[in-house]
Formats: sequence, structure tokens, C-alpha cells
Amino acid sequence: MTLGLIMKIAVSGKGGTGKTTIAALILRYLLQKNYKPILAVDADPNSNFGDALGVKVQSTVGKVLDGFLKDKESLAMGVVKESLIDYKLSEILAEEKGFDLLSMGQGEGPGCYCYPNTIIRNYIEKLASNYKHVVIDNEAGMEHISRRTNGSLDVLFLVSDPSMKGIRTCKKLEDLVSELGLNIKKTYLLINRVSHETPPQIEEEIKRLNLNLLEIIPEDEHIVDYELRGIAMLNLEESSPSVIKITEAMAKIFP
Repeated sequence: MTLGLIMKIAVSGKGGTGKTTIAALILRYLLQKNYKPILAVDADPNSNFGDALGVKVQSTVGKVLDGFLKDKESLAMGVVKESLIDYKLSEILAEEKGFDLLSMGQGEGPGCYCYPNTIIRNYIEKLASNYKHVVIDNEAGMEHISRRTNGSLDVLFLVSDPSMKGIRTCKKLEDLVSELGLNIKKTYLLINRVSHETPPQIEEEIKRLNLNLLEIIPEDEHIVDYELRGIAMLNLEESSPSVIKITEAMAKIFP
């Protein structure tokens, strides 16, 4: 693959594995390489990507759609409704140096995930041509795969901690992608938050499940410190172990 083309990259995995931080470090790498502008998408209803990027999110897709769902006349407008939604979504794009951030969030009522997912998928497809790359931070678990939130992808990173549950969740995600016939060109496994060496049982399980292990990322005290102080992951120093490993991982995919 080459980073000279528009690339759509997404990050998924079990909750608590540090996938949002990984997504932020991937964005950091792309910015450092001057592959911008970039569209960053927070597809997690809990909306933590903005915090990791140091962006204050003013509104979300879910909040925008709430206004339309409460106005029955707007919902009957057909094409005009779609154009109006697109216009409203363009207003909530958080514009930063080198990248923009779109946050999905969720509506206030019950069962508010599917509609925002459909809207955000369609809107990403429309926006993508305006950017060099797209980086998507998905919600934890498997639901976003079933909802086809990401649309087509060039790269899907599956993030796990060094645990059997995390590894097996990644395998389930990979299997679901295959079962649904989703258009994802490459899938890679990243093992994050490894304190010392990867336990041999984990290595054996990765081989048994035939997962495509790309990189092992160590526990990083710099990240812990930055999170405690509320500093964006984009500001991590080059000497950070996580930055070093993400740089190595990205170089393997995009030589």
C-alpha cells in the first residue's frame, strides 16, 4: 500500500485495550508525515476520541439528528431533509490544524444508535474525497461491524491487550467481517499495554487463531501521565515507547 492515495483506516477492539489512544497515535503519525488534511471520526457513542486529540467537541451527529427526529415535518422532506442534515453535520465538524473531527455521539432516546450509524457512514463517504486520509475510532465490541458503520476500509486495526478475551474478541471481529462480506482490504492485530514480554500462551493463541499480528506495543508511562494531566496524545514525544511502536507498525504497512 502507499500513503499517496486516500486511505480509510479504522481501529476496533475490546473495551479497555487502549484503542482510542492507538487511533490518536495513528493520526499523529499521519500528521507528522504531512499526510493532511485528515478526517478523524469518533464513531464511539461515548465520544472519547476528541479528548485524546485535545479537541473540545461542541456537538455530535446524535444531537443533530435529535432535532430532526423531534420535528416530524423535517422528516417528510425527502431529498431536502438529507441536504439539510449534511449542512448541519458540516457545521459540527471540529476544525483543527491538519485535521477535522466528526463525533457520532448518540441521541437522547432509546435505540438511537442505528440511525446515527447510517448517517455517519453515508456522510463519511461524501466527505472522504476532501481529505488525504480518514481515521475512525470505533466503539468497543462488535456492534459497529454488524451496523456496517465504517463502510469500505483500506485497513482495519484490531486492538487487544495481552489477554485471551481480548485476542478472541479480535478473532470474532475478523470472522464477522468475513461473514458479512465487508469490503476491508487488510486487517492487522495490535497487542497493546504489554508490561514485559507477551505471555507464551497469548502468542500460541494468536497463531492458533491465525491472526495477522503486526506489532506489540508496551505499557507506556508517558500515556498514563498525559491522560492524568489531560494532555492530548498528539503531543507525545518521539521517545514514547507507544509512538516508536506505532511508527514501526505504520512503516511496515506503508513503506
